[in-house]
Amino acid sequence: MTESPDSDQSVDGRDDLGPAWRQRAVDRSTQAVRERAAERVQRFMTTARLLIDEKQSTDVTVQEVVDRSGQSLRSFYQYFSGKHELLLALFEEEMLSAAVRLRDASAGGDPIDRLRRAVAFLFETASPGPTSTQPLFADFASTLVVDHPEEVTAAYVPVFECLAEIVEQIAAQGQLRDVRPRRAAVIVLQAATVTAGGRTSSDGSQPITGDEVWEFCLSAIVPDDVVAGLGAG
Repeated sequence: MTESPDSDQSVDGRDDLGPAWRQRAVDRSTQAVRERAAERVQRFMTTARLLIDEKQSTDVTVQEVVDRSGQSLRSFYQYFSGKHELLLALFEEEMLSAAVRLRDASAGGDPIDRLRRAVAFLFETASPGPTSTQPLFADFASTLVVDHPEEVTAAYVPVFECLAEIVEQIAAQGQLRDVRPRRAAVIVLQAATVTAGGRTSSDGSQPITGDEVWEFCLSAIVPDDVVAGLGAG
């Protein structure tokens, strides 16, 4: 007979404790102290975010996080293997938040207009400088893409799914080029976020604009006749 899952676990066996970083961190503790461990992890997370906000950079140390949080170094390493895992946890959490805000920013209306608003949101959120709500986008994400692409892919899933849903609606209306909707969504996501990271030219004279990125994405995935019709309208 198959045993029923424990009361604190979902049907697939994973604990209902939130995003992947929390699962990894809390799994380091024993079942008996799971709730207290989650509170300690959140304190490290909150402290790290405050330090990053203060410095406007991810150039923080584990010792700074430990000292400010009022916890011990030993406790930190119970839940995180090091600074990289802490930053990855913050990045994953930021992506979950970004997905919620992306859905709000692109809610309602024609799918192509929804995509336009989604691209504008992604471009501004991923841009370095005052338009970015979190240095993790400009600072940590660019390094993560090169060194740990699989971690980036996993972290971006909530954002990607929102974008893919919009592109699939465009396809359902017969307004998508002969390309798979989810592949088209990957193109749009990368164009909006990666381009935003280098939005300013080397001499600063010709910054890349969100409108340019949108026009590029639109032409890349929507047939010319549809684009022409949008212009005429």
